[in-house]
Formats: sequence, structure tokens, C-alpha cells
Amino acid sequence: MARGEGAEQYAAGLLSVKPINTEVKTAKPKDQRNRLSVCNKLCYAIGGAPYQITGSALGFFLQLYLLDVAQLDPFHASIILFVGRAWDAVTDPTVGFFVSRSRWTGIGRMMPWILCSTPFAVLTYFLIWYVPPFEEGKIVWYLIFYCLFQSMQTCFHVPYSALTMFITTDQKERDSATAYRMMVEVLGTVLGTAIQGQIVGGASNCPDPDELDSSNSTIPTGYSLEETKQAYLIASGVICIIYVCCAAVLFLGVKEKKDNGRKKTLLTFRQGICLVMSHGPYVKLVIGFLFTSLAFMLLEGNFALFITYSLGHRKHFQNILLVIMLSGTLTIPWWQWFLTRFGKKKAVYFGISWAVPFMLLIVCIKSHLIISYLVSVAAGVSVAAAFLLPWSMLPDVVDDFKVRNPDIHGHEALFYSFYVFFIKFASGMSLGVSTLSLKFAGYVTGSCIQPEAVSLTLKVLVSPVPVALIAVGLLILRTYPIDEERRQGNQKLLQEMLDSESETSALGSEV
Repeated sequence: MARGEGAEQYAAGLLSVKPINTEVKTAKPKDQRNRLSVCNKLCYAIGGAPYQITGSALGFFLQLYLLDVAQLDPFHASIILFVGRAWDAVTDPTVGFFVSRSRWTGIGRMMPWILCSTPFAVLTYFLIWYVPPFEEGKIVWYLIFYCLFQSMQTCFHVPYSALTMFITTDQKERDSATAYRMMVEVLGTVLGTAIQGQIVGGASNCPDPDELDSSNSTIPTGYSLEETKQAYLIASGVICIIYVCCAAVLFLGVKEKKDNGRKKTLLTFRQGICLVMSHGPYVKLVIGFLFTSLAFMLLEGNFALFITYSLGHRKHFQNILLVIMLSGTLTIPWWQWFLTRFGKKKAVYFGISWAVPFMLLIVCIKSHLIISYLVSVAAGVSVAAAFLLPWSMLPDVVDDFKVRNPDIHGHEALFYSFYVFFIKFASGMSLGVSTLSLKFAGYVTGSCIQPEAVSLTLKVLVSPVPVALIAVGLLILRTYPIDEERRQGNQKLLQEMLDSESETSALGSEV
């Protein structure tokens, strides 16, 4: 999902966390100061939508666009997808490092990054979906604007992810705001898939397979490539408008609060890397989800081509993608209940492995539209778990680090940015390798019918390979040491540390 793109989400609070220490009574005025209104939470949540909307559009449609609309050679398309994602991966820890060292301004520490990056992100996103009127420099065009967009998007979303820590000091309010955010972000993935899919799907430049002569794969009269190009531009324009509106709502509706209680520990970039990667639970969590995320990224990146060429549902691919995302959105509350009832590790095993039989079923049975829709509904349930679980477990690792390193503060953004670095780098590898595999299979750019070897390659990329990656990832996650008992113990210790600091600060102000 996007996503698989998927991602920087600071989702500490998808759970309904009970007060850790009911014996401690805080002063009412202080409690009122830390509370967020429903409007504040909604405005904060809306700020997360642009990342998911653009991520889902790029994740599902960019490969298809480069091959069939821009009509690039699969080798060149693989270079663009890999380099773009790899560049995006590098920018995450870099921006996270600079954000952690940012100074306070009149509008906060995080908000200047968000505001300054928005216009450039919108412009570069729009130009990704424009087919330039020349052939020689196409690959350079898409490389430049794809990399620039990823950089600007990172400058928006890494500070936004860390903003959770600066909208209030009340952990319950942070958890509540994050719950709002997760729902809006999941809706954002649906919106991105719907806008791009419905506008583009209605302007396909190829008919259904039964309308084509198998001996002639050229496009019949009445199907215009120019109409398809125009549809992609319209879809990108709509998404750009939504992007700007969401950024404006975030800026106007959320006030960043200065953290006066603690001084940041200034570290060099190398020290930051060593600090983050020396924490064992974090490393195990990242490696485990690296494999599972890679599985779903392979599925996401190749599913539109799989539906089009392997299943033959060219006129329905955008609707099938939308069904997957809607199914995932509707099952988020159920996964929230499952997490609180059975714990996060059990949710990982059950939720992510749920997709395996349906990945196998979709390639083993003969193509049938109704079965494809039913499998999409079932697969969406697992997509929701894969989207939710990493971001609900990362805060537990950060809390564990804080408990074991109480004198080091202000580096939450590094944990999220390095996690996203590994995920995005893996995503670039998966998209690059899968697109290159299509070239070796004989993918014909601009053709409405592909060789049988292409169909077989797509089946391998959306079923056996993801299943193997899921199995490896789940085995690694078995060694993840933070269970429910340790997580709750960490929360209790952090609450005691926070209460102690509040009492010390109150005594100091009285003196």
C-alpha cells in the first residue's frame, strides 16, 4: 500500500489505552490545557491524507503508466522505479536527522517543513503524470520529477509524523489523535485508488481481450492513447488540489506546542544511526516487517498488470483495486478490537498470514470475474493488518528505548525515518526487479496483448514470491521480544517518569 509507500506513520495510539496509573491525580487546569478538541484531532488527521492518496496512486498505477502510457522500455521503467524509491529511502533518515535538529520558529519546529515543501510536492507530482513531447529524454524527465517529488513528500511527512509529540503532552490525547489519523489515512488510500482508478479506468486505450484478434494486438479504431494521457493528468490535478487543501487544514487547525520540559541530546548523523540500530527490539521489528512489507509491495506494484494481462479483466481492474482498499478500510475497527483483545504479536501472525491462501487461490483457479472480486474482499482484510500493525508496534519500540535510555531525548523521528528508509529501499528493489523480470519475459510496450511468459511472470510475482517473503518475515517476528506484559510495564515506567518531571517542573516554577 501506499503507501506500502505506506508510510512514517507515528501510529502509537490505534489502541484504546487505559490510564496507566489511576492513583495519580493531575490538576484540572493542566488537564484542560493538554486536551485536544475533536476539531483539532480531525485537522491533524487530515494532514496525513496527502501521503496516502499520492502513495496509493503511485503504488498501483505508476508501473502501468510508465509501460503502457509513457510507453517506456521495461528496463528504463525499472530504473526509474528503483532509483526513485532508493532516493526516497535515502532522504528519509536524512530529513529525519535535520528535523530532529530544527530550531523553534514562530509557527513551530515541524510546521515550516510542511508548509515549504507543499507547493514543490504538488508541482513535481503533477509533472510525473505528464508525457513530455520528446522521446530521447523521457527517462531523465521521469527520474528527475519522481525523485524531486519523493524528496518534497519526505520533507512533508517526516515532520508530520513527529508532530504527534508536539500537539499535546497527554499520552491519551496523542493516542486519540493518532486513531483519528489512521482512519483518515486509510480513507486516503481508498480515495487515491478511487480517483486515479475511476478517472483513468474510464479512458483505457485498449479494449477487452475478447474484442481483440489474437493475431493482431494493435489498438483498434476508437481507442485513443491521447485520451488516456489526458485522464492521467486530470486525476493528478484533482489529487494536487486535495493535497493543498489538506496541508492548509493542518496548518490552520493544529497548533504546535513547544516542549520546554526536556533538552534535546544533540547527536551527529553517524551517532544517530548507531543509536537506533543498536536497539535489539527495533532491529528485529524492522527486519521482520521488511520481509512482510516487501511481499505486499510486490503484490501492490504488479496487481494492476496481473488483473489486466493474466486475468483479462482490463475494464474492471480499477474496481477490483478499489474493492481491496474498501475491504481494508472497513476491517480496521475489527483489527483494532483484535489488537486490544489478543495482543499485537498474535495479530501479526493471524492478520498477515490471512492473505496467503487467497494469494495462492487467485493464480490456481481459472480466471473468473466474480471469484476475483471475492478474493479481493478477503485479501483486503490482510492488507488492513499489514497497513496497521507496523505503525502500532513502532511506538512500543520507541517507548522501550526511552525506558532504557532515559537521558536521551528528542530523537523519535530517527526511529520512524530509518524504518521507512529500509521499507522504501526494499520497495524500490521489488519494483525494479519485477519490472526488469517483465522485460526478460518479453513484455511488449504499447501492446494490448502480452506473451504467455508475461502472464506467468506476473503470477509468480503476486503469489509464490510474496508467500515466501511472508513466511520469512513471520519467522523473524517470532523473536521480537516486546510482548504485552513488557509493553504495559514500559508504559507504566514512562508515566512515572513523566509525573516525576511534572512535579519537579511545578516545584521549580513555585520557587
